Amino acid sequence: MLENIILLFQTTDIVRDAPEEGTQSLFDILVSGGPIALIIVSLQLIMSFIAFYIFIERFLTIKKASQMDESFMNNIRFNVQSGNIQGAKSLCQATDSPVARMVEKGLMRIGKPLRDIDAAIENVGNLEIFKLEKNLSSLASIAGASPMLGFLGTVTGMIMAFYKMASEQNVTPSVLAGGIYQALLTTAFGLVVGIFALVAYNVLVANVDKVVFKMERSTTEFMDLLQEPTH
Repeated sequence: MLENIILLFQTTDIVRDAPEEGTQSLFDILVSGGPIALIIVSLQLIMSFIAFYIFIERFLTIKKASQMDESFMNNIRFNVQSGNIQGAKSLCQATDSPVARMVEKGLMRIGKPLRDIDAAIENVGNLEIFKLEKNLSSLASIAGASPMLGFLGTVTGMIMAFYKMASEQNVTPSVLAGGIYQALLTTAFGLVVGIFALVAYNVLVANVDKVVFKMERSTTEFMDLLQEPTH
């Protein structure tokens, strides 16, 4: 009985003196993964900042481009039908939107064949779409490259773990921890950044498509206006 009590106190002392688990910071875990893990995760963090910046900047730009006064085309129609072409041009110049710039180009071509007017408007529209899609390809590249970097970290981490298994006399979990840390951390970071970039890309593309639809609708409305008989 006395021996059991002494053993209980000894066990309690050992537990009390043992280091607390679960107190490692994220940086400590990264350091445990080795220099390759630090490099890969650093690259992924840089890509995450770039992706976030592109998303915010493009989202605000596309949102601004999609905003247009619903009475814009009605005012253009009124000015054109009344013969006030200069007034219609001034209205376009005072409106900062892709549709206004397309209509302005069409107004500048009035008097030429409708096919030439339509081609000029289409050229301006293509330029406006190109401006709206700026940096979207970079966002798509990040969405694909970040998980691939994570998988690279997984492969190198497993190589490190197996190398230590082959070279160490006594293989313990602590010996393999560095490689496993690297494999899991880089994969996790890569997937998080890749998922965010992919979702952001799809959101921006959907918003660009909405703006393109408005541009096409306004172009059709303007071309129909030019073909209306004058009274």
